[in-house]
Amino acid sequence: MRSPTKEQVLRRLSRIEGQVRGLSRMVEEDRYCIDVITQLSAARAALKRVEEEVLRDHVAHCVEHAIRSGDAEDQRRKVAELMDVIVRADR
Repeated sequence: MRSPTKEQVLRRLSRIEGQVRGLSRMVEEDRYCIDVITQLSAARAALKRVEEEVLRDHVAHCVEHAIRSGDAEDQRRKVAELMDVIVRADR
């Protein structure tokens, strides 16, 4: 992972970690269920954005490197890997 992307992802994950700690407090304090669900949805959306950023970085570097290398086997492997992760992410 490139350094700027890595730093950005780590910052986002730190914020998400705080969100999850806040969710734990909400549950401990018996907060209104809809408020908890709303915050769960926000945390899930934040994780999705991180996932997209990491995937974007992977395509921009690892997949692009395989394409430029001319190594057909590496290209097939990277595309198959990419398809697998996209299918899993949709679940």
